[in-house]
Amino acid sequence: MSASPNPIEQSFELAASLSADITPLVYQRLFDQHPETRAMFRSQGSELVMGSMLALTIEAILDFAGPRNGHFRMIACEVVSHDAYGTPRELFIAFFAVIRDTLRDLLGDEWSAEMAQAWDRLLVEIGGIAA
Repeated sequence: MSASPNPIEQSFELAASLSADITPLVYQRLFDQHPETRAMFRSQGSELVMGSMLALTIEAILDFAGPRNGHFRMIACEVVSHDAYGTPRELFIAFFAVIRDTLRDLLGDEWSAEMAQAWDRLLVEIGGIAA
């Protein structure tokens, strides 16, 4: 199996080869950078919610950065859904940067300039959707 030419997809592929589950890494960073988010997750069963939320987010990111077959539309839907939960839009958008930063740190020297540029573009586009 050859590596994807899409730098966003490459970043996830490389991360998967280094870590079986990035969920704890992503949420630890989220909680460290935005301590107020810890209270947004119930204590019982929150691991399942966090894992599911991250999986759906990754699926939307990959579609948004790639073929745009429709899963990326979930981002706009979830903006509205998170508004109903009282999640500030800035915090909603910050979650995507947390994912990027987690991947960057996990990949270390494998993180490329192409990945950085692709993620920067992606975050600007997501910010436009969520604004």
